[in-house]
Amino acid sequence: MNPLPAAAALDQFFLDARSKLLEAAAIFDRIGRGAGAETAAADPRMAKLRSAVEALLGDAPNKAELLQQIFSLAYDPEWPRPAPRF
Repeated sequence: MNPLPAAAALDQFFLDARSKLLEAAAIFDRIGRGAGAETAAADPRMAKLRSAVEALLGDAPNKAELLQQIFSLAYDPEWPRPAPRF
């Protein structure tokens, strides 16, 4: 499968990306204006959101993978195996 040409991808996804970025900016604004914004700024989830924004601004070609790693738990070999369903 050939990747979509960059110009075609930009044409196809620009409005969706713009909308989602505006939505994310509005969320950051709500958090920043809310009561207890200083406490929220120190929350580990905010650190993950900041890391995700930094990853989006970076030059890495695998941004979706990077964001998935930021928001995922690190692998723990002690996790219990799921039981089969019957």
